[in-house]
Amino acid sequence: MTDRELLELERWTERLVRRARAEGLDFYEMRFEVVPADVLYSVGAYGMPTRFSHWSFGKAFHRMKTEYDYNLSRIYELVVNSDPCYAFLLDGNTLAQNKLVVAHVLAHSDFFKNNWRFAGTSHFVMDNMAAHAERIARYEFRYGKEAVERLLDAALALAEQVDPHPVGPPSEPDDEDEEPGALEPARPSTPYDDLWELDRRLGPSQAAEGRDLAATPTPRPGQRPVQGRSAGVTLQSSEPRRRSEGHRETVRRPPGARRHPIRPERDLLRFIMQHSEYLEAWQRDVLAMVREEALYFWPQIETKIMNEGWATYWHAILMRDEELGEAEALEFARMHASVVQPYRLQLNPYLLGWKLFQSIEARWECPSEEDRTRLGLPGGQGREKIFEVRQLETDVGFIRNYLTRSLVEELHLVSLVRRGDEWQVESTGWQEVRDALAARLANGGIPVIVVEDGDYGGKGELLLRHQYEGQELDLHHLERTLPYVFDLWGRPVHLMTTVEGKQALFSYDGESHHRTVV
Repeated sequence: MTDRELLELERWTERLVRRARAEGLDFYEMRFEVVPADVLYSVGAYGMPTRFSHWSFGKAFHRMKTEYDYNLSRIYELVVNSDPCYAFLLDGNTLAQNKLVVAHVLAHSDFFKNNWRFAGTSHFVMDNMAAHAERIARYEFRYGKEAVERLLDAALALAEQVDPHPVGPPSEPDDEDEEPGALEPARPSTPYDDLWELDRRLGPSQAAEGRDLAATPTPRPGQRPVQGRSAGVTLQSSEPRRRSEGHRETVRRPPGARRHPIRPERDLLRFIMQHSEYLEAWQRDVLAMVREEALYFWPQIETKIMNEGWATYWHAILMRDEELGEAEALEFARMHASVVQPYRLQLNPYLLGWKLFQSIEARWECPSEEDRTRLGLPGGQGREKIFEVRQLETDVGFIRNYLTRSLVEELHLVSLVRRGDEWQVESTGWQEVRDALAARLANGGIPVIVVEDGDYGGKGELLLRHQYEGQELDLHHLERTLPYVFDLWGRPVHLMTTVEGKQALFSYDGESHHRTVV
């Protein structure tokens, strides 16, 4: 963009911010940055402007940037859920495109600020992730890049297996049932634990030796210190993944002792972080950082359709009320049409979310006789209703509560099932389509894996269970992931799931995979 275009975009943005607030949008203070494609796609690959380094982010950048270079796809903007809210606009966009992007971004910021799922996310996420990147870089310097990278490989493989909706404390045995040396219940952690634990870190001997705090991290409150580890045993071990003979044995409970955990534990990453006997303090710290970042991104996974639909709804409203020239109006129409065009064999979240918000507003503003009778709608509440939905729903409730027969028919939605190498129509009934879509969106479309037993067979092995709800696991992905769990747990790991209607137990012992039909 030229300097003249940037100046006009600045004036446009100031006017649009005033109009958006007058329409009822309530967003964070905005920070707009116009950046070149390399910067924008770097942010897109890493997920944030500042984050730790990992090869998977470079792989994502190469794929995304190549698609952009060959005009196969394009990212027009990226927005960060923070306060103030940062929005990155592509320098290669035309002025008209960036005007639309500004309107789109304002609605994203409003959604971040007001939807209930984002209420618990940090407003200082960029500072937090910059601190994480610095800590991980220090660990790389002390323990070696290979050891840290292997740990990150395992942590990122399990990053989605966290509990975004914890209810009460983690499932732990009662203190009275614990044997000496058993794991202690975790206490809630805070961002200031490193300060509260400063005196513990600087014990008399440590202070006398003048050791570097960054080089000798300690567990956070609730994490059991690892003692008696054999020297030199880290996640940098070579294949096969069997632990060395000199490594300490897992503390095991006697026969008849209560299972650990006493209830299935949903947060796999937290359970391993707190209870693995093979992780050092710095490795637990890295897992905690990965888990914290995963939880930050989770609300965006659960509200993708709503968030994009809300932004699309408002960029259409705000842009259509502006006095655009003929060329700009044509470019806006072309760009908007490309955003909401249907996809083949998958849903376009921009299209579905936009249509749903339009449908809700129309039904509550001018309800049909059926809606007046069945739902008691008085009319005249369209705008008020969509603001309420924006605040209280996630994608699952959005679809289940507001996807109607007329909308399913208008968008030609069907339920597909894959049989072999072919996709086949399973149902065209609107209720079946609605329920199938809502089921697919549950838990962000990610399979739920719970910890059943942390001392399986009395050998300190880890038993996981897939909560099967009609969708089988990808067996190739399963067998690629179990070795990462083994790396973190240090003992054989097992996963129970359903394959072709039968219970199957998949195991990995550090050398080979085993599959047993139960």
